[in-house]
Amino acid sequence: MKVILRQNVDNLGEIGEIVNVKPGYARNFLIPRSMAYLATPGAIKVLESEKKQYEKRMAKERQNAELVAAQLAELQISIPMQVGEEGRLFGSVTAQMIATELELRGFSIDRRTIQIDETIKTLGIFDVKVKLHHDVLATLKVWVISQE
Repeated sequence: MKVILRQNVDNLGEIGEIVNVKPGYARNFLIPRSMAYLATPGAIKVLESEKKQYEKRMAKERQNAELVAAQLAELQISIPMQVGEEGRLFGSVTAQMIATELELRGFSIDRRTIQIDETIKTLGIFDVKVKLHHDVLATLKVWVISQE
């Protein structure tokens, strides 16, 4: 059964693609959740208008994400942690801690968008990436300091 995707679906395709799926998957999952249309000539016209709206919305979201990325690039946050011997931390700095600190500074960033490359278990300055949009990646300076 041929359907036109209205949303990006993992392991299937992206918005606007015409894909061939099993009839049960289309009838019971994709169509009831408004993730796809049946591939008819009328549906193709509707999809074109939705695609234009989607592109406008994504452009606006990207622009907003770039503004936030510029603000985050200038921002430096500090996370106080308990320190043991040799400058090692009790525990590690988590994405939730960084998200909480950003929330205090007026940014509402989801902890799942914060990407910590290596676990932070020592004092120092670290660069942490924040994925604001699928095309926009911001870098944030995180200072890990002693709680004393």
